[in-house]
Amino acid sequence: MNFNRNRGTQFVVCLASFRLILVIALLFFSSCTTNEKEVPSYEFKFQDPSLKIEERVQDLIHQMTLTEKVSQMRYDAPAIDRLGIPEYNWWNECLHGVARAGEATVFPQGIGMGATWNAPLLFEMGTAVSDEARAKHYKFISEGKRGIYQGLTFWTPNINIFRDPRWGRGQETYGEDPYLISRMGVNYIKGLQGDDSKFLKVVATAKHFAVHSGPEKSRHEDNFQTSDKDLFETYLPAFEAAVKEANVHSVMCAYNRFRDEACCGSNLLLHKILRDDWGFDGYVVSDCWAINDFWEPGKHELVKTPEEASALAVSRGTDLNCGDCYDPNLKEAVLKKMVDEDKIDLALTRLMTARFKLGMFDPEKDVKWSKIPYSVVASKGHYDLSKKIARESMVLLKNQNNILPLNKNVRSIAVIGPNANSKPALLGNYNGTPNNYNTPLKAIADKLPSATINYALGSDIAIGWPMLHTIPSSVLRNGASKGLKGEYFKNRNWEGTPELIRNDSVVDFIWTLERPLENLNADDFSAKWTGQLVPNETGKYRIGLRAGSAGKLYFDNELKFEFSDDHRPKTEYFDIDLKEGQIHDIKIEYYNYHVDPQAQFVWAKMDQDLLTPAIDAARKSEVVVLCLGLSPDIEGEEMPVQLEGFDKGDRSEIKLPRTQIELMKKIQALGKPTILVLMNGSALAVNWAADNVPAILEAWYPGEFGGNAIADVLFGDYNPAGRLPVTFYKSVNDLPDFKNYNMENRTYKYFKGDPLFPFGHGLSYTNFTYSNLNIQDMVSTGSDIEVSVEVKNTGAIDGDEVVQLYISHEGRPNEAIRTLVAFERIHLKANQTKKLKYSISPTQYAIINADGKSKLEAGVLVISIGGKQPGFKGLSDTNSTSVLTKRISLKQ
Repeated sequence: MNFNRNRGTQFVVCLASFRLILVIALLFFSSCTTNEKEVPSYEFKFQDPSLKIEERVQDLIHQMTLTEKVSQMRYDAPAIDRLGIPEYNWWNECLHGVARAGEATVFPQGIGMGATWNAPLLFEMGTAVSDEARAKHYKFISEGKRGIYQGLTFWTPNINIFRDPRWGRGQETYGEDPYLISRMGVNYIKGLQGDDSKFLKVVATAKHFAVHSGPEKSRHEDNFQTSDKDLFETYLPAFEAAVKEANVHSVMCAYNRFRDEACCGSNLLLHKILRDDWGFDGYVVSDCWAINDFWEPGKHELVKTPEEASALAVSRGTDLNCGDCYDPNLKEAVLKKMVDEDKIDLALTRLMTARFKLGMFDPEKDVKWSKIPYSVVASKGHYDLSKKIARESMVLLKNQNNILPLNKNVRSIAVIGPNANSKPALLGNYNGTPNNYNTPLKAIADKLPSATINYALGSDIAIGWPMLHTIPSSVLRNGASKGLKGEYFKNRNWEGTPELIRNDSVVDFIWTLERPLENLNADDFSAKWTGQLVPNETGKYRIGLRAGSAGKLYFDNELKFEFSDDHRPKTEYFDIDLKEGQIHDIKIEYYNYHVDPQAQFVWAKMDQDLLTPAIDAARKSEVVVLCLGLSPDIEGEEMPVQLEGFDKGDRSEIKLPRTQIELMKKIQALGKPTILVLMNGSALAVNWAADNVPAILEAWYPGEFGGNAIADVLFGDYNPAGRLPVTFYKSVNDLPDFKNYNMENRTYKYFKGDPLFPFGHGLSYTNFTYSNLNIQDMVSTGSDIEVSVEVKNTGAIDGDEVVQLYISHEGRPNEAIRTLVAFERIHLKANQTKKLKYSISPTQYAIINADGKSKLEAGVLVISIGGKQPGFKGLSDTNSTSVLTKRISLKQ
């Protein structure tokens, strides 16, 4: 009995233990079930960040209707609320800093970047610009803003060949040489897109594909032809490098036709070359409204309807439409069997892949780039980088008798010229809005606080194009006050009661972070200014309004002009005779719906004597700095401007405008030490200056700190080392027809004439000597050619040298005179020597034959290395550096 009782007790204990274990297990499994329920649930698979991007993209597209698909193929893609897809505007610019999106660091224009010959520096710049882009994007998103210029897909860089100095948009490029452009472009793209294995930092866009470099006025109808040799040797290498080396995620197709096909509807360019041959797997975006050119009268007229145009573009590989052609015409094209819906899905796959790779459908905390603080925007580090690039872009073209650098102890200096105090001449086109405008005048005054600065405008930028400046408060009236009455509205249409009424002494506003109204959550607002203009001098005037979005100007109750937004700041004006003291009613209506609002009420007196004050300023000064050149107001993209020497954005002449030549000659005749500073986006035939002015500095459009870079070079605080990325010709007569895209007699590679200043030219304040060149005497074709050389700074001061390695095929008249195959910017202290090594690959010394194929052939190869091209004498030579040359044999 006791035994059995013990057994029963043991059984009860065991049963109780089992029950306890069972309860614990149930609790454990219940806990697991509870944890599983805490895992986020998603309405759609594409919302799950743990899935592969490919799977998410396909799920998203599967959820869309045809109408929704088409809507996402326009640059201003609307929201799809039922899928939780926010609106997205694909249009952003960052050619030389984040553009049109409020405050940003403004770097030198693209042509100035090319003049640095410093490819790694462009990687640094790309990193800085994309930092600002990411920081701005998240700030915009936090404020509920998703409009134009607020996204992460940037239509940069412009890697077209600057084959002709007449092209107004050449300023956006890195120059005329395919290799130089490719190195610059690859580095900038890599800096922009970042190095994260999962998420792109931003999307870069290589443009304009392809064979595109003017003229601007006929780009919507032109049909260009080239040989296969020129196509593959000149026009395509930079794009190929962008795709294969930099993995650029977007390509923009060009306006023009090439070999009868519109570039945005080209089987050759978009299918065979870009995707089949190069393996490009990103998306293609059209240049803006380029698809309309397919059918609109007077343009390409390839098809007759917008539906056909949309179908053609998509079927040939243009995925995204900057314009209004795809939506709704693409839907109609599918329904009418002009294009398969599969083509729509393919295009949309490419587009949505980009958005997923940018992290737009993932939690911000999971995206590496979301950690970038807004404080990077216009930060000291980025300012320092902009200053560095501006300095490195300076090209000293001439320095007779070492007149430069100037002595800082000078007691008086004249700073004269239309670009001496010009803000546009700092910025170029496609620019951002800086917090600094350090013009040459300001920078020289800052550098010489004890000197007397005598400033004069001297001349208009060109005949019929005066320098417009803000209309001062002294001639504006608002009742008893000076200035105009300003009324500000929180809507786009001046409706209702103004939120703010105040007196504005002048209308000269560039709003960056701030807005004119507090608690303005949107970028849509409007303003109205009213009052009177009372001129204090009789004469002919040009009166204008510069605005970032759109506006109207009424003069004596008459509407003088009205302009609506075309996504970039612009100036409209009218000319009128005014009498001193006569009162004129003024009303300005302005509205903004972008994030870079600005409005300036400007004028210029057309018939005033600018020359006499300039001569007086020079006479009472010890030295003269002449700031001449061009302006992005008259050279640029498809402009309405038609002046002597200028043709709707392009140039019909390449010399300085007559107004400036006259000023230069009058000033030089005074016998004062005179320095010419050029600010421009393209090569200038400054022949008279080259013969008569002792020093010439090429400064391009140098960014917000450009004036500082100019002053630093002029007064010896920086030793210049920039090199020309383009040939400076002596006359437009040296050039083939502008529309002729054959490379014969173009650029340093094929130009047989005598240039004013050659490609690669640039002086220094020190001297560099090359020695101990070592190259094999004979190389088997297919093998690398190894080159070594020593470079010594033989001068008394530290400085940079730009090493340039060229090859020439001797005895082959159809080949380039020489071809750049390597370059490097190095720093050498005084008396320092460096040994450098380079390797020339078979691809680089191969010949591109008539079929566009790369071919290795036996023969004699001439190799030159130095700080310049070989073979130039006189003014075209660079006496502060040397060059060595060797002939070697290529054997099969």
